[in-house]
Amino acid sequence: MCRIYGSFNAGTSDQELRTVAALLRHGGPDAQTFTGKDDWALGNNRLSIMDPEGGEQPYRLGAVTVVFNGELYNHRELAARLEARGHRIPDNCDGSVLPALYLEYGERFAEQLDGMYSVAVMDLREEPKLVIATDESGMKPLYYAWDEADGRFRFASEIPALLGFADVTAEEDEYGLDAYLVSKTPFGDRTMFRGIQVLPPAATAVVGRRGGLRITTRPLGHTAAGPDTARSLAQAGEELRELLAKEVSRLLIADAPVAAITSGGLDSSLVTALAARATDRLHTFNIAYTGNWPSDERAFAAEVAGRAGTVHHQVEVDPATFPDLLADVVWHLGQPNADPITLSTFSLFRAVRDAGFKVALTGDAADELFGGYARMTHAMAAPGGLGWVQEYLDHLSAVPRALRERLYTDEYAGAVRAHGPALPAGLTETLEGGQGSRMRRICAIEQQYRLPSYHLRRVDHLSMASSVEARLPFCQPEVVRFATTLTDEQKINSTGVKRALYAAAGGLVPDSVLNRPKQPFTLPITAMLTPGQALWDVARDALSEGALRADGRIRPEVVTGLFEEQATRPSDGASLAIWALMSHQMWRTQFFGAAASRADSLQGAR
Repeated sequence: MCRIYGSFNAGTSDQELRTVAALLRHGGPDAQTFTGKDDWALGNNRLSIMDPEGGEQPYRLGAVTVVFNGELYNHRELAARLEARGHRIPDNCDGSVLPALYLEYGERFAEQLDGMYSVAVMDLREEPKLVIATDESGMKPLYYAWDEADGRFRFASEIPALLGFADVTAEEDEYGLDAYLVSKTPFGDRTMFRGIQVLPPAATAVVGRRGGLRITTRPLGHTAAGPDTARSLAQAGEELRELLAKEVSRLLIADAPVAAITSGGLDSSLVTALAARATDRLHTFNIAYTGNWPSDERAFAAEVAGRAGTVHHQVEVDPATFPDLLADVVWHLGQPNADPITLSTFSLFRAVRDAGFKVALTGDAADELFGGYARMTHAMAAPGGLGWVQEYLDHLSAVPRALRERLYTDEYAGAVRAHGPALPAGLTETLEGGQGSRMRRICAIEQQYRLPSYHLRRVDHLSMASSVEARLPFCQPEVVRFATTLTDEQKINSTGVKRALYAAAGGLVPDSVLNRPKQPFTLPITAMLTPGQALWDVARDALSEGALRADGRIRPEVVTGLFEEQATRPSDGASLAIWALMSHQMWRTQFFGAAASRADSLQGAR
């Protein structure tokens, strides 16, 4: 696991590269190296997980140079195949196979990879070109700035590091606020910065001096197969359990200590139970908050750990410290994410690292694959027609459409209408008229858009902020493909959600966890964002009337009404809207300084 960065067709000084490396050091504290010539550069910050004594980056083989971020779980099979073809693999580090693999398969080399990764290859044979590839789920994001006019290309594993290049400037996308409130973070290849994009999952980007930038995508796992209608729920559960056991065992292989995150819910509890069967003295971590708060899961997590026989660590965070954590969280994310769980995620992985662990297995992504969200249940229960689509989209949002229409100033509302939809082209069309059942269409857009943008980037950035590699069994390609073979009824019906996953967990996970109500792993923000609590004053300061009027996009009087509602009648809707707006304003302040008036630019946009 590492952090990578580089440039192509651009003169980049050693000082720039050192600056970018320093901005990524938290994600790769074990070694920092870079190489290049006058018009290209590749750099790597290493978090050593596999073969700490080997695996020195950049990897080189003839005219091919490679940097790599991630883990390849099939590297031993690849090494054997490549050695049979005459290549010499210098050590046992997973990334060491990449130069030979590229020489064998060219731009299609990523089709051979099983794991989570972003890879950059500098190919100096014949006409020089840079080739970059990302994994199927988008677990290892890569951000880039492409100047089409002069062909300059820069990339980095995180946005703040990308901004460390001298000619990559921090310019706010005025319409990013709308995209953020519509989907809690921009979907697709979009970011909150003008001129900065993120490669989509399963993408290969090729940059050449003559051909410019070309991006292609490989087929995604959620389109791999159709439902197996002949298989019973019990059979599906048994097959899923065997598959997860195999994948969890593979993900436990490391030359560094491995732990597991145990929230107390079904997904992480099943991963914990399977991991505990496959290794000795597994350590588990759960997070809770000082005081008495709703939805405390520590008792469920302790029961799971007790049954699995793990060494359990109960992390407890004082909510009074949250204001001090916010600046770090905003910085590491690089752009707003409207989920309050960001504070908990950051604190939890910091505790994992402080306890001496470099790797942690998590239960993330099961809801998207197997049908675990309440919004899915509501959508499936809705009558025929397309009325369910807007309600479903409102559930995806930080601020539902009706409230956004009240929040925006006239100038911003007009500019947003003229600019066009905030969601990627094809998302709404897929929901309304795509192929397959309603459930399959929902799962497809959850996996293609929401999972990588909103969920996986958050997990990646906030785990690597503390030099911890998060491994996600549910994102393994075979698990993703298996989910496509389930029928709708094996995911959701009137009796419950994630039915195949519950069938897989029977006998492994305590009945108290299997029978408890579905609860998201999140911060109890509705209770914590009230007068007298530490976050309340932070939110009031960030969303002051002066700051909002200077920005020019949000009506201060509507925000005041949200605070009044939350103070007298706390609700999930009001608290999330306040949190989302506060996070956005803090991001703007951190990356752009004091808020400046947007009136002129908005008038121009209209």
